[in-house]
Amino acid sequence: MPAGGTFDAWRVAARRAISHGIAPDHLDWTGGGGLFANRPLPPDDGPRQVLVPQGFVQLATSVIWHSEPARFALLYQALWRLDRHEGSPLSQADPLGRRLHLLAKNVGRDIHKMHAFVRFREVPNDGPRRRFAAWFEPEHNTLEPGSAFFAKRFADMDWMIATPRLTARFENGKLTFGPPAPRPDLPDDASEGLWATYFANIFNPARVKLDAMRSEMPKKYWKNLPETRLIPEMLKDAEARVQRMHAAGASQVRTGAAAISTRYRAAMPQLPNVSDTLPETLDQARTGAMACRKCPLCEAATQTVWGIGSDQAALMIVGEQPGDQEDLVGRPFVGPAGQLLSAVMMAADIGADKVWLTNAVKHFKFTPQRKQRLHVTPDRTEIDKCRWWLGLELAFIRPKVTLALGATAAFALTGNDAPLSGRRGKVEQGFHEEPVLISWHPAYILRLTDPVVQNRARDELTEDLRAAFGLAQGPKAFG
Repeated sequence: MPAGGTFDAWRVAARRAISHGIAPDHLDWTGGGGLFANRPLPPDDGPRQVLVPQGFVQLATSVIWHSEPARFALLYQALWRLDRHEGSPLSQADPLGRRLHLLAKNVGRDIHKMHAFVRFREVPNDGPRRRFAAWFEPEHNTLEPGSAFFAKRFADMDWMIATPRLTARFENGKLTFGPPAPRPDLPDDASEGLWATYFANIFNPARVKLDAMRSEMPKKYWKNLPETRLIPEMLKDAEARVQRMHAAGASQVRTGAAAISTRYRAAMPQLPNVSDTLPETLDQARTGAMACRKCPLCEAATQTVWGIGSDQAALMIVGEQPGDQEDLVGRPFVGPAGQLLSAVMMAADIGADKVWLTNAVKHFKFTPQRKQRLHVTPDRTEIDKCRWWLGLELAFIRPKVTLALGATAAFALTGNDAPLSGRRGKVEQGFHEEPVLISWHPAYILRLTDPVVQNRARDELTEDLRAAFGLAQGPKAFG
């Protein structure tokens, strides 16, 4: 089988063999799909057409990337049995099915490790796009299925990932695969020092669990990760650092923080777990949010999505959380819901430069389903944790009116979780003691299937935007 396009090559050979009724024990998959005694496969498909369940295709597209030499033969055995209705070769209760599922699980784990442990370094390039390269040693043949992730994540740059089996190249938006290459002599990356400093500073010696660390970051990957050379020294000093942390106790408030601390507490008196050390500018707050680890959402999301717009805005618009596109781009309201919001703002004659757009929760919460990431509504704990950052935006921007889009934003701003249907279009007092006007979230409007109901909800959102903007222009928005 070829190093690239393996699944397509196997599928063509397997379809031809099964169409001619060639039994599994008459095939030798180690020699490129030919028959025993050096006889090749027939040049054309045979008369027999085989239909297989979607589950087999999904399993095969994963198993095929395993390094097990017998994987092609095992998949063909399953195909043969499915065609002849011999048992349940896809069931984990079946020995063959159990083995195939284990291979697929190992492949999935290997792809996850690749996404986590590939480290790019910038290389010289004369063209307009920046160019990066990386060396990685996967356990299985996972470069091809795993590269789509990097093509989507780093679409604005050219890059190469070299492995002992295959090389992936992404140039001018096109992903191609070629023969393996020797390990490249990559130049030192100027950002590695910054990354090492960040890695060392997020290390918590009081939470060291060596077995868990080695499970999530196996030592075989360490040689290609610049941060891992710091681990031995950090572990060596871990116990002493824990003792110093206990001895130090609470730290002193940074000079100059008192004013913003007083202002923020006055704005958000009911926020839990408010730190004594607060950022002094909106930019500092944004920088802090980029490294937020207050809740587990940061572990799966691509990045923190901070608010955008005018920092002098009299109107702040708050949604629920970033969506899939927002998570990748790093800006709020750029997906379908954002496009609807832009259209409604245009209809209400409200320019984007007149408002501050943000979300109650700054990380994307989702559940993966095949190649999609499906939205999941944040729970109360996540909303409470992220209210810290929403409160900072309110404290620094000081809008006269805030428009809450949807139930999550309304709860984050007011603490009221009552149904939205009886609150839409009404003004409530927020935690920050300023008015909050409640309206529909654009995503809710997009989900409505009845055109009449959808148009009505859109008109109501437009009406609420005009009302909120009008209140914000008055000398006193909330009496």
